[in-house]
Amino acid sequence: PPLLLSLSPAPTDRQNSKSLSLWAGGQAAMESPTSAASRVDFYGFLDRMRRPEAADLFRSIKSFLASLSLDEPSAEADGARVQAFFAEMEAAIRGHPLWADATHQEIDHALEGLEKYIMTKLFDRTFAASPEDAAADAEVSDKIGLLQRFVRPHHLDIPKVLNNEASWLIAVKELQKINSFKSPWEKLLCMMSCCQVINNLLLNVSMTNDRTPSGADEFLPILIYITIKANPPQLHSNLKFVQLFRRETKLVSEVEYYLTNLISAKMFIINVNGHSLSMEESEFQKHMESAKLGTQMSVASPSSSQGLATSTSGLQKQIDAEVDI
Repeated sequence: PPLLLSLSPAPTDRQNSKSLSLWAGGQAAMESPTSAASRVDFYGFLDRMRRPEAADLFRSIKSFLASLSLDEPSAEADGARVQAFFAEMEAAIRGHPLWADATHQEIDHALEGLEKYIMTKLFDRTFAASPEDAAADAEVSDKIGLLQRFVRPHHLDIPKVLNNEASWLIAVKELQKINSFKSPWEKLLCMMSCCQVINNLLLNVSMTNDRTPSGADEFLPILIYITIKANPPQLHSNLKFVQLFRRETKLVSEVEYYLTNLISAKMFIINVNGHSLSMEESEFQKHMESAKLGTQMSVASPSSSQGLATSTSGLQKQIDAEVDI
């Protein structure tokens, strides 16, 4: 079927081999948002910001948050102001005595901590804050709920050799974790972990079966299918949040490629029709009507992602408390 193509070139085989570790079952080697390394970035930043020498930086942060609160929330305008502040603070941190002898990695850790602090403070203002976002989230979720009832891998022309329920389940669970976190980077890590599981699967199959990887032609259909199986919460708002508030200098290369493909998957789902799924339009409409009837008759059940969100809620509550420097 004619799938929406990604807007960025696929990573080369050499890039893939560098960025991925081929674990058994297709598990991606990816830093977890709850990992020790991720927490070090944040708590290391908070520790330095509590020092007397950081008083000027602390005042700048407080002043920015206060000035933003004076205006009505506007996602695009807020995004532009936050990005400008990140750039301003990066220059300030690089020239600050507290980071005088810091390595590039230590500076980057500080900037990750800054982003997490700022966006945790601004989360209620910036994430899914408008009625339009809520409506878009509901539209995507409802559409996926219907597609889950009848869409199968062959509808997306996914070759049988790539059907791997174990890998797909890992990818689904990674994507379902997305609402367990409040920072753009942590949400993006969930998206990337999902995508890297798929990429691992493609690489493993190509190595095992001596076949040439076909890039986005096989990657995107699997990502669409995984997204349908996962029905990640507030997908529209999560993608928008990452696009607007993740530091722009970090939305490049492999990260940009995966994010763009997930946006393409969302758009495919919104615009899906019979032709998209290799079936007659009349057959597609019958499936959709049957799915709607089944949804109306089914007994409401807890979201499959509820347990995943609960498992990390304690850590997020701890982080929310820590942001009060």
